[in-house]
Amino acid sequence: MNLFLKPLYPLVLALMAWNLVACTVAMPPPARPPACTNGDTVLNVGFYAYFEPVSYSANGDPAASDFNTHRGYEADLLSALEAMEYTGLAFTRSGIAPWEQIWLLPVQPQFDMVGGGITNLDSRTLNADGEKVVAFTTGHIAFRQSLLVREADADRLVSYDSLTSDVRVGVLAGTTGEARLLQLTGVANEEGVLIADTHIDTPRGTAVSDGSADYAITAAGVSAVLEGRTRMHPPSDNMPQIIYLGDAQGEVELLDALSSGQIDAVARGEIGNRDAAHVLGPGFAVSVLDSHVEYGGFTLEAENTDLIACINERIDWLTDNQAIGYAEWRKDPGIFRQRADLWNAARAE
Repeated sequence: MNLFLKPLYPLVLALMAWNLVACTVAMPPPARPPACTNGDTVLNVGFYAYFEPVSYSANGDPAASDFNTHRGYEADLLSALEAMEYTGLAFTRSGIAPWEQIWLLPVQPQFDMVGGGITNLDSRTLNADGEKVVAFTTGHIAFRQSLLVREADADRLVSYDSLTSDVRVGVLAGTTGEARLLQLTGVANEEGVLIADTHIDTPRGTAVSDGSADYAITAAGVSAVLEGRTRMHPPSDNMPQIIYLGDAQGEVELLDALSSGQIDAVARGEIGNRDAAHVLGPGFAVSVLDSHVEYGGFTLEAENTDLIACINERIDWLTDNQAIGYAEWRKDPGIFRQRADLWNAARAE
């Protein structure tokens, strides 16, 4: 040290210590972001009741007292949102049986927010007039499509190209499972338009596609002539028959039909199919996986931009910006509550 400064050394140390204390005292407490609501608001969340293990009802009977008791991945995510301090989120839960256009229900007075394994698609934010009426939260769960088959057929049904006219594939109408299957097998193009001469059984009789947009099926909607479809017969031997089930009890009907031999495969998301393969036992397997990945979220009215942004911030925290998802929850169902506790600890005084 410079000899001239040596006598000042104790003073310098004292000043440094004082500045350190002063800075420490002046530092603001941990951030407490504005709450998403005023704290008195309770949001009514509608949830699809038949998408186990992502979102399902404790009792599948809509007349049962515990039909509105929410279970599964999304139920735990919502409970963790409620547990986050300085957030002001509280939910009531209402089970929903029909799947058709469930994502548009926040425009109705009884629902503020809707979930249930809904894939985030821009087309699903629009009403029949093409107006954007709902918006999705940030994606919190990854989806890709798959085929669940009986183990005896696993070596035969190894790709979407192996689905020929003697194969009956079960789907739930209006899902990404249906729309993606039609595209992957060539029954429909990327816009969802069915190829010409496809025969579709409906309650009004058999409709025959002419290859125009009047015969289209997407994950967001369907041409009026195809509503209530029960079976589809594509014109090529290199394409499967499509069997529609699940109007009453959702995908449970598909699994029952696969078990009984009524259909040969179930086309739906990987998560549901892998869980079903585990529950059904060694006689079933997921034989095909789609390479395309999508994300699922909740829908709210599009005009609620501030609320959506606030919920997004909390969901991003709980999922660690999509690093934590279904696989991590499956290993530890308490993981979202643990993330909520970390949020609270970081904002404690």
